[in-house]
Amino acid sequence: MSIETINPATGETLAGYDETTDREIDALLGRAQSVSADWGSRPVSDRAEVLRAFARDLRARSEALAVLATSEMGKPIRESLAEVEKCAWTFEVFARDGPRMLEPTAIDTGAVESYVSYAPLGVLFAIMPWNFPYWQVVRALAPALMAGNAVVLKHAPSTAGAALALAGVARAAGVPEGVFSVVLAGFDRTPGVSDRIISDPRVQAVTLTGSTGAGRAVAAIAGRELKKSVLELGGSDPFVVLADADLDAAAAWAVRSRFQNAGQSCIATKRLIVEDAVAERFMEKMLARVDELRLGDPSETTTTVGPMARRDLRDLVADQVQRSVDAGARLVRGGRIPDRPGFYYEPTVLDHVTPEMAVLREEVFGPVLPVVRAADADSAVALANATEFGLGSNVWTSDLERGKSIARRVAAGHTAINGMTSSDPRLPFGGIKSSGYGRELSSLGLHEFVNVHTVVVNRSEGPGGVETASE
Repeated sequence: MSIETINPATGETLAGYDETTDREIDALLGRAQSVSADWGSRPVSDRAEVLRAFARDLRARSEALAVLATSEMGKPIRESLAEVEKCAWTFEVFARDGPRMLEPTAIDTGAVESYVSYAPLGVLFAIMPWNFPYWQVVRALAPALMAGNAVVLKHAPSTAGAALALAGVARAAGVPEGVFSVVLAGFDRTPGVSDRIISDPRVQAVTLTGSTGAGRAVAAIAGRELKKSVLELGGSDPFVVLADADLDAAAAWAVRSRFQNAGQSCIATKRLIVEDAVAERFMEKMLARVDELRLGDPSETTTTVGPMARRDLRDLVADQVQRSVDAGARLVRGGRIPDRPGFYYEPTVLDHVTPEMAVLREEVFGPVLPVVRAADADSAVALANATEFGLGSNVWTSDLERGKSIARRVAAGHTAINGMTSSDPRLPFGGIKSSGYGRELSSLGLHEFVNVHTVVVNRSEGPGGVETASE
């Protein structure tokens, strides 16, 4: 069987790729297992040098990689270039900080010596989505490689070319054959392939970025097999604008957070909650920013909003908007499918949205910004937490101490005060509730996929005080 990739700006076929056969998967897993021990035993300084080479080769190929991402999933070319640069920076961060993160941690217990060491697990299976075809992979790959693990990637079929291109960069950078490998599987075959790989005894752990439904399926398999898993799932991030906020700045950042990548981001602003006292003034400023957006060909540098990645995704968003309008939401911008080739949807703003409407009740993965009016700050926090998701969140206020106080009340894995949710390799990233569990990036992300090995060294005659030597 073969996979076809489609250009979402035109609807035309880009390329075809053969799926990885079951026999090829078996050979790939065998190779990953055989090379992982050698890779994991290399000095951390050697692995760091490979990560630095990975960063250099990403930058050397940045233009070609960006064009490929834009053609496969529709991201504006400026955003694709920024994505490649962020990947390169992340490799550099882990090359610089990874050796320190992997140093044993000494703990005083009264023994001759007590410490915690960090050893690689072996082979990690990564299941990644299409919306950030390089970044989603790299934020798992960079710490995993630094820790000494091998990684087998099952990317979204619609970005098969990006997956293979990233593997090519890895080879050029000196990542040993088998330490990073790619499995290609179409949509229909993905569940079976994922089950098979997670269940394989040569695989020690799994990481997934995707929908909540996919996360539940992967977690069930990993739980059955008693294997570590990290899940970064859907989000319905609130963007809370309090009455004392800088409305001009808040409006600019709300629009950027919602409409970059055509709204196809788990951490995009998906619910704009504004205090009623400033709602009209804020709406005026925010809509002026929306009017500056330019929907168009993503290969052109003037385009700020490209097409959505697939026709079915575009049609789902259109349906969510229509159901919300039918339920009483006020359509103030957009809401239409343009009469042009490709999978475009106009940047859309809905006002006077209420919690039972589809655009709040469901995750909307597209260029749609619903606005909710809140009576006061307490009501805004209650609305922010009225969701099954808990990934990112944003609070805008001129009082920073008040902002920190509100952040403590928001149920999310990340809160940006006077900013937008954005992942950073120096900080842990992940969510709670239906947004998943575990963390990526930073030392916490690196330590998710290592054996945290406690070692206690006693004198030759054994520990003192036999009566204390109990479980």
